[in-house]
Amino acid sequence: MQTRDARATRSRRVEVSWFAALCDDDYEYLGVPDPALASSFPHCRDIALRAERGGFDNILLPSGYTLGIDSIAFAAGVAPRLERMRLLVAVRCGELWPPQLARQLATLDRMLGGRLSVNVISSDMPGTALESERRYARTLEVMQILRTLLDGKPVSHHGAFYDLEIEPPAVRTASGRSPLFYFGGLSEPAREVAARAADVYLMWPDTLPEVERLLDDMRARAAAHGRALRFGYRVHVIVRETEAEARAAARRLVSRLDPELGSAIRQRSLDHASVGVRRQAEVRDAADAEGFVEDHLWTGIGRARSGCGAAIVGDPDQVRAKLEAYADLGIEAFILSGYPHAEECERFAAAVLPRLDHGPLDDAR
Repeated sequence: MQTRDARATRSRRVEVSWFAALCDDDYEYLGVPDPALASSFPHCRDIALRAERGGFDNILLPSGYTLGIDSIAFAAGVAPRLERMRLLVAVRCGELWPPQLARQLATLDRMLGGRLSVNVISSDMPGTALESERRYARTLEVMQILRTLLDGKPVSHHGAFYDLEIEPPAVRTASGRSPLFYFGGLSEPAREVAARAADVYLMWPDTLPEVERLLDDMRARAAAHGRALRFGYRVHVIVRETEAEARAAARRLVSRLDPELGSAIRQRSLDHASVGVRRQAEVRDAADAEGFVEDHLWTGIGRARSGCGAAIVGDPDQVRAKLEAYADLGIEAFILSGYPHAEECERFAAAVLPRLDHGPLDDAR
C-alpha cells in the first residue's frame, strides 16, 4: 500500500466537475418537488452555463430512462453554447445499438471540439432484468465495441450479445481517438469490467479508509490486466461561510422530508438494488445522530436519493481540505453537486474552486 507521505509528493491537480440535473434531481427541500427545478432544457442549460462561467472543468449529464430528459439529446443542444467546459455524457449500455452510439458520440465530440468524455452505465433496461454477471458481460462488449469504433478502427466482434463485422463511422472524434470512459460499480463483475475497459473508475461517497481500500483493490485488478486506472469521486457539497452555517443548511435541506416519500424516491431508480446503493445505505447506517459518518461527510442526502448519498459539509477551507484528502489517496476527478444545483454551483465556484489546483483530465493512455 502506498504511504500517505509518498502520495503527498505528487501533484494535487484534479478535474472538478459539476452536475446537470437531467434526471429530476433538483430541490430546495429534499423530497419536495418544485416545478421551477424540474428537469427541462432551459433549467439544465442554466446549470451548465453557470458551471462554465464558474470555472468548472466538466459537467456530468446523467441518464435515467424513466426520469427527466435524454443526456445525448441535451448534450447536442447545449454543446454550441459552451466555449471551454467539457461534457461528461452518461450512456446506458443496451439503450442504443453500439455502432450508432459510436456515431453519435463522435458527432458530439466534433461539436465540442474534442471536449467530450463518456460516463458508461451498466443497468437493467426499462422493463427488463438481467442477472448481474450477464449484464456486466454486455457492458464489457459495448465498451470494447465503442472504443474500437471511436478509435477509428474496424470491429470484428462475436460475443454473447453482439455479433458485428463493421467499419468505423465516417465521422471521427476530434483527436481520432476514443473519449475517456468513466465507469463505476462495487460488485465483483463491475470491478472487473472497470479494470479491463474503463479509463476513470468512479466511486460514490465513503469514508477515507474505505476509499483507500477500494483504490488499492482497483489498482491491483487493473495491473493484472496490464492496465492502469485513474479515479473519480462523486459527492455532493454544502459550503457556507462558517461550519455552523453549512450544518444548518444541511438540516434545512431535509427539514421537510417525509420518510415514506424518501423511500419511494430511492426505489424509483433502476439501480436501487445494486451493491453500490446498498453500500450507501451502510454508510448512512454507520453515521452519528446528525448523519455524519466522519468529519464533514454528511449522509442525510441518501435519505431521499438512490446512489450518491452523502455531502461534504463545511466552510470553504474545510471543504477544500476534505477534497484534498481524497486527492492524496489518488482521486484525480471530482463530480460535485448541491441543492439547488445552480445556486450551490455558484457558491462552490466562488468559495472553493479558486483554492484548488484543477483542470480537465489529460488523455494519458
